[in-house]
Amino acid sequence: MHSFPPAIQVHGLVKSFGDVRALDGVELEAAPGTVLGVLGPNGAGKTTTVRILSTLLSPDAGTARVAGLDVVREAAQLRSRIGLAGQHAAVDENLTGLENLTMVGRLYGHRRRAAKARAAELLERFGLSDAGVAKTYSGGMRRRLDLAAALVARPPVLFLDEPTTGLDPRSRLELWETIEALVADGTTVLLTTQYLDEADRLADRIAVIDHGRVIADGTADELKDRVGGERLEVHLADENIALEAAWVLGGMVDSEPQIDGRSVRLPVEDRGGALMEAVRRLDEAKLSVDDVAVRRPTLDDVFLTLTGHEAEAEADREEVAA
Repeated sequence: MHSFPPAIQVHGLVKSFGDVRALDGVELEAAPGTVLGVLGPNGAGKTTTVRILSTLLSPDAGTARVAGLDVVREAAQLRSRIGLAGQHAAVDENLTGLENLTMVGRLYGHRRRAAKARAAELLERFGLSDAGVAKTYSGGMRRRLDLAAALVARPPVLFLDEPTTGLDPRSRLELWETIEALVADGTTVLLTTQYLDEADRLADRIAVIDHGRVIADGTADELKDRVGGERLEVHLADENIALEAAWVLGGMVDSEPQIDGRSVRLPVEDRGGALMEAVRRLDEAKLSVDDVAVRRPTLDDVFLTLTGHEAEAEADREEVAA
């Protein structure tokens, strides 16, 4: 069995903008042909990490290798082996999709005929062959064109910095399917996002970053297991009976049930048995219930547990020097 070196390897990455320490010893690793999700709120250090790994910014300390090349010492060679699509579609609105992608191919040094052929191939792949001038594109079409531009040189490693920000649900789903197809073909993707469902859907491994540090990493299931196992959730018809419901259900487990308004939650081990036991106890106590279910922790639960706050936009500390 062959062991391939990591496609992305980061050790002790540090970057400051004045008094603001955007990265504080970041450690990351991604195997070839996988998706590494870097999860965190705005200002956590995600974009700064991507800018360093894509050779747009130099670190103050630490090392990083992408596709086997050092991002600082071998930056010139590396640029032809990576693709980058950021939060905003970087397309010329006055050109057609074909003209945009042909121009990118020419910038990579491709001959005009080869550049045009590659552009046409990508437009068909992304469902943009019949689209006209880019300024007439929808948000989802622009994002697909931007992603196509990042693939012109067939890079083995692709950086996607919050690629679905601002997209409608249908466009997000289409982009997710496109990313999955790229990875199936062997592309390694580093995906930054503050959408937990996006990381859950796409990432083989997830690194949770907050205030410039990786505070946890693993598969989605491994991170969820850190929060605890499955939990019973009871949603009551009346908030006034929550305390009584907690008392009724409390004998099922050793830990204290949690009350949140009309909801009562408690950890459980036996999924089916816990559900039936809870229904029996609540029925015997004649307590009116809207819903009873057993649920696994979500990445939202993970993030809240690890950071003490939800994965929402904060002041973007890392754009201070942008």
